[in-house]
Amino acid sequence: MGEKKRKEATKQNFVFTKKNYIWMFVGLAFIALGFILMAGGGSDDPNVFSEAIFNAKRIRVAPTLILIGFGIQVYAILLKPKS
Repeated sequence: MGEKKRKEATKQNFVFTKKNYIWMFVGLAFIALGFILMAGGGSDDPNVFSEAIFNAKRIRVAPTLILIGFGIQVYAILLKPKS
């Protein structure tokens, strides 16, 4: 009887649940997608200027996705498990 109570008392309670980890991976996917969209746009020839660096995808969409990803990460960390 005493050993059963001791095992119940020492039961590990993890800080994050499966739901937290799912939200963390969703946030990481948003951040990775933002950095992928931001990459590239350079020119092979250093004497030629490429206008592709001023593309709306790199200026607006990619940083917005990264910020949304960081917001999802904060939400995943602060998500309280149901007790």
